[in-house]
Amino acid sequence: MVALALDEDLGAAPGRDVTSQATVPAEELGAGRLVAREPGVVAGLVVVQEVLDQVAARLGLAAATCEQRVPDGTRVERGDVLAVLAGPVQALLVAERTLLNLASRASGVATHTRRWADALEGSGAQVLDTRKTTPGLRELEKYAVRCGGGTNKRMGLHDVAMVKDNHVVATGSVAAAVRAVRARFPEAAIQVEADTLDQALEAIEAGARFLLLDNMPAPVLREVVAAVRAREAAVGRVELEATGNLTLDGAAEVAATGVDYMSVGALTHSSPILDLALDLDERGRGLSDRQ
Repeated sequence: MVALALDEDLGAAPGRDVTSQATVPAEELGAGRLVAREPGVVAGLVVVQEVLDQVAARLGLAAATCEQRVPDGTRVERGDVLAVLAGPVQALLVAERTLLNLASRASGVATHTRRWADALEGSGAQVLDTRKTTPGLRELEKYAVRCGGGTNKRMGLHDVAMVKDNHVVATGSVAAAVRAVRARFPEAAIQVEADTLDQALEAIEAGARFLLLDNMPAPVLREVVAAVRAREAAVGRVELEATGNLTLDGAAEVAATGVDYMSVGALTHSSPILDLALDLDERGRGLSDRQ
């Protein structure tokens, strides 16, 4: 992920920064502070050192260091120092935008997720992420969800089977789709999307023990949850997830229906970044907010 991001900025490896390499001697040392410009929850600070290391290796510079002042998942206020960076000024300048892009993106996801986690606190429901992630950034964004108090769902198509409406269309029924997955990949956990009470009960009878209750208003959700819970004495525990068109304003009402999870694609596809900056000290020529 870091290597691809640096390729975008520097060109094909090893690449170059025609401004910093022309204006800053390779031997000049300096330091800077990574600071929050607005309140939020930080995440992605763990990748900063990797960015510095890869920049130093590409450009043949001495190593730069990152002293992290707060752990990922910390609530911060405007002006808080998140980390102190030190080493060749050239390395700090070359690395600046890449490390800020990654940490700002992850911190934005964590901040958004924390709002949902706070809204659901005490309800028994947890907020889940989805596969609606930025290509190439899925591991970072799902890590950021955890930093914000959320829970990861499946990482991809490979680790959990999820039978959705198009799979049902392709196979003819929920039961047929579940049987097909079990026959081909017997070790895979199976989750089934249900749009109606009948589909939910059909999925349970087919052996599914994790249901996605899609686009159901709260009164319908309550009915489905009650019906499924009534079946659990016979079939065992069934985990229930509400999904589709969920909002923070309605989070408490949906959680009160008794679902275990609420999945929110917006955590990763619509979170604004958290504004972070790298401010270099005087010896670093006072260059801050360099684009």
